[in-house]
Amino acid sequence: MRIGYPCVNESLDCTSTSTFRLASYSDERVELAVANNLACLQRILIWNVAQHLLFFRIGSGIVPFGSHAINTFPWQTRFAAEFRSIGDYIKANGMRVSFHPDQFVVLNSPDAGIVERSIQELVYQGSMLDLMGLDSTHKLQIHVGGLYNDRELAISRFIATYQTLPEAVRARLVIENDDRLFSLQDCLRVHNAVGIPILFDNFHHECLNNGEPMAEALRLAASTWHPTRDGVMMMDYSSQAPGERRGKHTASLVEELFQGFLEELGDLDVDIMLEIKDKEASAGRACLMLRDLGRIVATQTT
Repeated sequence: MRIGYPCVNESLDCTSTSTFRLASYSDERVELAVANNLACLQRILIWNVAQHLLFFRIGSGIVPFGSHAINTFPWQTRFAAEFRSIGDYIKANGMRVSFHPDQFVVLNSPDAGIVERSIQELVYQGSMLDLMGLDSTHKLQIHVGGLYNDRELAISRFIATYQTLPEAVRARLVIENDDRLFSLQDCLRVHNAVGIPILFDNFHHECLNNGEPMAEALRLAASTWHPTRDGVMMMDYSSQAPGERRGKHTASLVEELFQGFLEELGDLDVDIMLEIKDKEASAGRACLMLRDLGRIVATQTT
């Protein structure tokens, strides 16, 4: 079991997603931004390993406008050595990484232009994992998409688009149950049609479900992951912020709730991404809890 947090390390003085305005685009700006972003990403990963946090969601903006037609800079070749070095570090330390493309990635949109841009974004983000030399257990996480007033048609459009994706993207893609539109059962329908794994979100399941108890839901989602091709299930963990609108994530880990969740988890092996505001601080606390239980992946020696 690994514990992680998404994108930003607030303990360090750098960002791995520095960018600039589209109107200011130049190859020189891209080259400088990518160099800085990759250097910061390496610092984050080193920091994470020292803290035994071996699951990390990389920010989508490593390469500014990476999937945009304006970006003609050959960043894949210019930074091939840097990407490979980061991938070697990830593998040597038993880490797992993922990407979670932005909300504009909607594969079931009725707008062909949105679908095409979504596919290009997935190709771009998947190509970074390929450049790192990482296998298909390192994933691209998306939602089913929009409902568009017709659940059946929305699910059918997702399935149809999924079947047209490049194999390199399909091998990495996972879908997440969400808190308003597509429940675990909806995601299971998609899985049954095309075999895509389900990245389970416990908080979303609390907000939107079909009556499945948490322990059952976890096992249903875990059963969609192939043990070698996909690895153990990835999941997102959070809980309700007290006094806030329904669905708002808590600012910090509530240890009593996390302990209760671990009891629901039982002996199921999963990699847990904490979607909690204070990021690495809460991830560190969760890691200590799991280490006390003997359930954490040990850091490898590089």
